[in-house]
Amino acid sequence: MTEVQLIDACKRKEPFAQRLLYEKLAEKMYLLCMRYVTGAHDAEEVLSDAFLKFFNNIQQFTYLGEGSVQAWLSKIVVNECLMFLRKKKQLVLPVDETASIPDNDCVLDQLQARDLLKYIRELPAGYRTVLNLFVFEDMGHKEIASLLQISENTSKSQLFKARALLKQKIQDG
Repeated sequence: MTEVQLIDACKRKEPFAQRLLYEKLAEKMYLLCMRYVTGAHDAEEVLSDAFLKFFNNIQQFTYLGEGSVQAWLSKIVVNECLMFLRKKKQLVLPVDETASIPDNDCVLDQLQARDLLKYIRELPAGYRTVLNLFVFEDMGHKEIASLLQISENTSKSQLFKARALLKQKIQDG
């Protein structure tokens, strides 16, 4: 079954198609959840909510080619993660308008993905969230600031602090 046929069947609310799509994307989306939400149970809850929202709103989805389903679902998952963190009051970012932001350190580029994920999951929720949005979701500070309802300087400061803490964790090994 092609991705187009699978989406069409999901739009008709056919359970087998929903299951196939879930099985195709669940692992990737779970790993995405785990970048934001540290507990496995919480990540499963967020994933479940995201898929429910995805299937409830699939009529609004327009297929734009291979990968567009995953991209649309990823946005839903990230938004569900952010809502979860807000609800749990874990997404509290201290305001620091005066922090200076130096250039990137290349120490992060030398890590294995699994090691980096481990260190990212150990970051405080605010640092982790801004880092994920900036690095993995490819958002700019203006977009992050709008999404999290913070200033651009706070976004920059949180990213700087996240990188510094990651560097320290890596060096401490």
